[in-house]
Amino acid sequence: MSRARLLLATRNEGKCRELLRILASSDVSPGFQVWGLDDVPSFQQAPETAATFEGNALAKARDAAAATGLATVADDSGLEVDALGGMPGVLSARWAGRHGDDAANLRLVLDQLADVPDDRRGAAFVCAAALVVPWRAQTSGAQTVVRGHWRGTLARAARGGNGFGYDPIFIPEGDRRTSAELDPTEKDAVSHRGRALRALLPALRELLSQPR
Repeated sequence: MSRARLLLATRNEGKCRELLRILASSDVSPGFQVWGLDDVPSFQQAPETAATFEGNALAKARDAAAATGLATVADDSGLEVDALGGMPGVLSARWAGRHGDDAANLRLVLDQLADVPDDRRGAAFVCAAALVVPWRAQTSGAQTVVRGHWRGTLARAARGGNGFGYDPIFIPEGDRRTSAELDPTEKDAVSHRGRALRALLPALRELLSQPR
């Protein structure tokens, strides 16, 4: 039996690996053939200018679904730091000025928190995930947007070689290790992205039950 095609609208290698792992561990995985942006013809992607994670995730999913005709999952995620008033938030990937410079972004956050005491270094990872089904335009099943949230605190120095982005300084609640010190399977079970993708599973199951 042929599988439905599902597009993951990202070129971030670390994020793509996480998304694929989380989907692969779910009951919907056998029903989908998962593609990435490198598997489809290139198209113009709009800049991420929304004020919310949900807005950016939905814009990315809409652009990719419109360009390819495929059911598309996109996400937008970032770090909200209590002592910085919730920033960098949607600016997480370009906090130091250049998009995707993980090392510079991490250093800037650590510098900004240098004088912040340990009991005020709370933070949260946030992920919004959107599913857009282009052939259901103008119907209630055309788009689904969900959110995952992961609380913790920020270390004073980077630790660990797993993960990406701010993972080396994020210590999840109830743990002493940073996110970058967790085994990938451990991280997927509790992370903001894992929670968001699992919240999207009912919509993916429904998509399989009512194919195009």
